[in-house]
Amino acid sequence: MRSSSSRGCSRSPHPGFLARRHRSYYLFVVPALILIGAVIIFPWLFTVWMSLFDWTIGSVAHFVGLANYVGLATNQRFIESIVHTFYFTALAVVVPLILGLVAALIFHREFPFRGVLRGIFTMPMMATPVAVALVWTMMFHPQQGVLNYLLSLVGLPASLWVYSPTWVIPSLVLVEIWHWTPLVMLIILGGLAALPTEPYESARLDGASEWQLFRYITLPLIAPFLVVAAVIRTIDALKAFDTIYVISQGGPGTASETINLYLYLQAFAFYNVGNASAVVVVFFTIILALALLLLYVRQRARWT
Repeated sequence: MRSSSSRGCSRSPHPGFLARRHRSYYLFVVPALILIGAVIIFPWLFTVWMSLFDWTIGSVAHFVGLANYVGLATNQRFIESIVHTFYFTALAVVVPLILGLVAALIFHREFPFRGVLRGIFTMPMMATPVAVALVWTMMFHPQQGVLNYLLSLVGLPASLWVYSPTWVIPSLVLVEIWHWTPLVMLIILGGLAALPTEPYESARLDGASEWQLFRYITLPLIAPFLVVAAVIRTIDALKAFDTIYVISQGGPGTASETINLYLYLQAFAFYNVGNASAVVVVFFTIILALALLLLYVRQRARWT
């Protein structure tokens, strides 16, 4: 009886059942594939196709092949926009990571009114980027801005801030730091809350100092959370547009013109659709390379 029951339980499903299951599977998958193709794949292929044409809105498109890409390789303004983008991204990722780590270590400790202060510290990230940009635009004003007034209180000379070609990108990064450091802090706080206590107890019994605890236990254990925060900040910094456009419009001159602003001007100010499409393809390639690099770092930062 047991052997016959076992043989009955091990029978494979009926072929008709498998066919119906496969049909029902495609009924769910095919609409999603059509939607992805219509929303993502087709616009991307159309952008690549447009990048092969000399096409200005209102005129006839002429096929030029890779001429738009060759022109970008020798376009000094485009090359400078790439440099500005990486400069802005590097500062907007590294500084919030450091400050967010420090803030997380502080707020992870027990002290009076910790919850209230933590809530106040996270308030900037709740504001919209355009509202933040408008407030900081007033603060950056050389004569009427509060920042130069604060500098005068401590005896420091006034600064031109976003009106200086040298300081415009660091000034814009200052806005990013104020706006997004709380997000980094929250990510790292989640990692600190999940850390085990046994390694710390053993290390303290061996006489380890606070710096040694941080250097050899805390930092390696929260490394995956730091990488996650770095990935999120890198994505946000690379696609930053609204804050830069509202505060500086890429100026003074082109001192803060990133790839996004250069693309916006080519597409919506000069109506050069072919060249703008080539910029999109190049920018996508850069983002894809950075994404692969960050994914590799993320895999290497796994807990062991």
